[in-house]
Amino acid sequence: MCIRDSSEGDGVTQSNTDFLAQATQQFQQAFTQSWTKALESFQGLDLGAAGAGFPAMAEKPPEIHFAPEKLQTLQQQYLQEAMGLFSQGLTQPSQAPASSDRRFAAPAWGDNPVAAYAAAVYLLNARTLMGLAEAVDTDAKTKSRIRFAVEQWMAAAAPSNFLAFNAEAQKKAIETKGESIAKGMKNLVHDIQQGHVSMTDESLFEVGKNVATSEGAVVFENELFQLIEYKPLTAKIYEKPFLLVPPCINKFYILDLQPENSLIRYAVEQGHRTFVVSWRNPDATLATKTWDDYIEDAVIKAISVTREITGAASINALGFCVGGTMLGTALGVLAARGEQPVDSATFLTTFLDFSDTGILDVFIDEAMVKFREAEFAKGGLMKGQDLASTFSFLRPNDLVWNYVVGNYLKGETPPPFDLLYWNSDSTNLPGPWYAWYLRNTYLENNLKKPGKLTVCGEKLDLSQVKIPVYIYGSREDHIVPIGGAYASTQILPGKKRFVQGASGHIAGVINPPAKNKRSHWIRADGKLPKTHAQWLEGAAEHAGSWWTDWSQWLKSHAGKQIAAPKGYGKGKFKVIEAAPGRYVQAKA
Repeated sequence: MCIRDSSEGDGVTQSNTDFLAQATQQFQQAFTQSWTKALESFQGLDLGAAGAGFPAMAEKPPEIHFAPEKLQTLQQQYLQEAMGLFSQGLTQPSQAPASSDRRFAAPAWGDNPVAAYAAAVYLLNARTLMGLAEAVDTDAKTKSRIRFAVEQWMAAAAPSNFLAFNAEAQKKAIETKGESIAKGMKNLVHDIQQGHVSMTDESLFEVGKNVATSEGAVVFENELFQLIEYKPLTAKIYEKPFLLVPPCINKFYILDLQPENSLIRYAVEQGHRTFVVSWRNPDATLATKTWDDYIEDAVIKAISVTREITGAASINALGFCVGGTMLGTALGVLAARGEQPVDSATFLTTFLDFSDTGILDVFIDEAMVKFREAEFAKGGLMKGQDLASTFSFLRPNDLVWNYVVGNYLKGETPPPFDLLYWNSDSTNLPGPWYAWYLRNTYLENNLKKPGKLTVCGEKLDLSQVKIPVYIYGSREDHIVPIGGAYASTQILPGKKRFVQGASGHIAGVINPPAKNKRSHWIRADGKLPKTHAQWLEGAAEHAGSWWTDWSQWLKSHAGKQIAAPKGYGKGKFKVIEAAPGRYVQAKA
């Protein structure tokens, strides 16, 4: 029988203690070095428009300072949490740190202690760097840019993005005997050839076949847009026609994805004679078109043609996102001319006041705008794919890296999703239009300033647009923050109704009643105080879609009911082709 001396055990215990102490000391030294490098990295951040892919600013970069007490707190917190992970790795090497982050939630990460530990360290570093970003003592814009840069950096650096560290992708490669890697490489080659990361199986969608399927006809076209008239679905219609102006930076069929979630079909079903602007996807022939061209020859022209076809003295109109900004501008031009061909307007997630532009503000400064103005001084195109990439990186984990991991590391084909197909169907913009828009909206916020702008030869004053308006904003919108949407209530002088919907820029808007999803907020007293926060204090939440509330409002401005027309167009405005038309099918 072998009997171990108790002193032997004490020696082992002492040895372990010494080792742990030595390892801890080494860790603390490494931590100090890492902390110093982190602070240095902040000093070296590119905080100009260059961070968004633009040339560096000519002016001196802003200085970055930290309050010592904030740094000390962050340092102590980081050291404490890091030591906890380190100690766990020494004493319980087989136990994987738990993670609630969905990037690391798959069982394969928990089954691999090394991978799980790497994920835990990454998440700790990410939290600390964001803490540093919040601790920076600087102006608000610089702070936003630091925060954005750190978010992009950390999203790209996640161990889940690399096959060498992604335990889930490695497991799948083993299980499929390398087939997933081969498929991933095939997906990568495909996406390189098409010029963007696949978010859905695009081969399963075709415009006019299974998206943009509402029945109608193109009844007018010029070089900027086609006007689509939709077939009535009711025996009687309201006498005032209804014109929708979608954003020209996207395809119109976000309003007509499927019959069950189509805002266009819904309007037709409610008894409105419905017309929609379908923007042409600009090519070199439109490279010199301006904001004025789009207002005069597109929005105002669409209003005029709709009235001519229907014989109506006035119409109702709706603008979505940039389409709303353009509609508001057109109404201002018409008001300056002493004309009021639109009796009511609906603005969906629209800026008229660009005081609160949210995360997009990080991209906009004088240097960036001057660069674009110089770039497009003689014309040119702002490529749709560049814009699409910018918007995707506003939510990098959801709209970029999620698909990089799935498509390339796991060799998966993303499931079919009509919304993401639309999101990938990008649209170019004329360079001069884009440069004007950047300066006069995001940079200088000139639209809301009476008399500041001359558009189509008229001094613009939105306070002269005195028609009833319905203003909608989405609570979680990162493109048009809810405060930015609400700000329109303080500019337009006519009778107004404001409604807040749940969710974001798209999902909040495209929320058909039949699905009974999400909710919306209405203020029963109709008061519109100065800020959205004040408005919300008196608002009540209602289950389901805001569409029904809007529908009742629109009907109150639509006039009497008359017999539905038997055909499309009228007189010189004859059917050119069936909806959705050629323009929407052109690829950028």
